[in-house]
Amino acid sequence: MYPGFIPHWKRRHCGGGYSESRAGMGAGEAYGERSWRRGWEYSLTPEDDAAALGFGSGAFGVRRPLRFLAFKLGLEDAQVSQLAKILDDVKTERAQAAVDHRRTLSAFADAVSGEAFDQSKADSGAKLRLESADRVKAAVLTALERLHAILDQEQRARLAYLIRTGTLTL
Repeated sequence: MYPGFIPHWKRRHCGGGYSESRAGMGAGEAYGERSWRRGWEYSLTPEDDAAALGFGSGAFGVRRPLRFLAFKLGLEDAQVSQLAKILDDVKTERAQAAVDHRRTLSAFADAVSGEAFDQSKADSGAKLRLESADRVKAAVLTALERLHAILDQEQRARLAYLIRTGTLTL
């Protein structure tokens, strides 16, 4: 990183910078000291941390999957509009899976919270988890089939490369 850019980076990511006025400083703080200390104490929020580890929590494992795929695959405008519909369907199914996951955890918690283990609640939670996983699997397979239909041979090869290298996660 260019050294002259560090103050701008700190101001953006650490919430401070070198341009803070002396009026906002505490007793005994030198000019700029607070921004440096705040910079070392900076940590990611859980959402940012998850996004940094896996390119985000987008539908296909990247933060902006539509723009990412349109750029990497060299898609035309008609292909981009069809891809947007495909990604929207997968995004909807993944959101429903997240809701089902919370319901599953609630069912498991209810099963162990009583005096005796409630097998029926645990079974219903496990069944819901399996059904949700099957729906996500079907949505991903349908999306891949539809994606295959709109891409030409060279674009399919690029997509396969992105999947194999882990750049794109399904």
